[in-house]
Amino acid sequence: MSTLFTVDAVRKRYRGAAEDALGPVSLSVEAGRHLAIIGESGSGKTTLSRIMLGLLPPTAGVVQYRGTPVHDLRGQAARDLRRRVQLVLQDPFASLSPRMRVGDIVAEPLRILHRGVPVRTRVAELLAAVELDPSFARRFPHELSGGQRQRVAIARALGPRPEVLVADEPVSALDVSVQAQILRLLRRLAEHEALTLVLVSHDLGIVQNLCHTSVVMHRGRIVEFGATTELLADPQHPYTRELLASVPALPQHHETIGKIL
Repeated sequence: MSTLFTVDAVRKRYRGAAEDALGPVSLSVEAGRHLAIIGESGSGKTTLSRIMLGLLPPTAGVVQYRGTPVHDLRGQAARDLRRRVQLVLQDPFASLSPRMRVGDIVAEPLRILHRGVPVRTRVAELLAAVELDPSFARRFPHELSGGQRQRVAIARALGPRPEVLVADEPVSALDVSVQAQILRLLRRLAEHEALTLVLVSHDLGIVQNLCHTSVVMHRGRIVEFGATTELLADPQHPYTRELLASVPALPQHHETIGKIL
């Protein structure tokens, strides 16, 4: 099993702040595995994911992708990283251009990052993969439901055939009934496309369903790390226990898999 991301003693302090918002944090992401980054708002989980993606520079430390420092990449090497690692955001309506039709939204990264692909054919394949009819290509984002918009965002992310999909709170803006559909879709696509998944979430139920391993973040630091089932069954850190206590009833792992996935 190869290592894709290596995060080594990464810290982040924003200009004017008296304390670090993140770190030091160290972790690794293995190919084919699904990692959850868990924590409440302000825990540093989104800052960490942005630094891993190269969207935010660290104050100290190094992030490497396949052995190459992410923040040293320029030109074609940087574009290759963008193709290999794709992001799905929490609010698809904010991330989709209201002036573009769905077909053009899904096609955009293909034209920029994956030249030579027959775009129209690939767009149709991607819409089918996220369980949308090809006719959706002619619609605008405001004509879609929240769940349909998130499916479009996932289709766009899958277009360049990435190795890693980073999903930042991908269902928190959706109704509960729709959340289960998107979770099922993400799991199926991750398996079918042999994707490595990094899931940023505060929702322990979602983590339980999708991720092999989890890190729990609190005040910018990792306070617990381990196999998800073991971490949720026997949390060692008080903050992890506090997160678990805030969930009304966390079902047993096999029951949840059967019900939702």
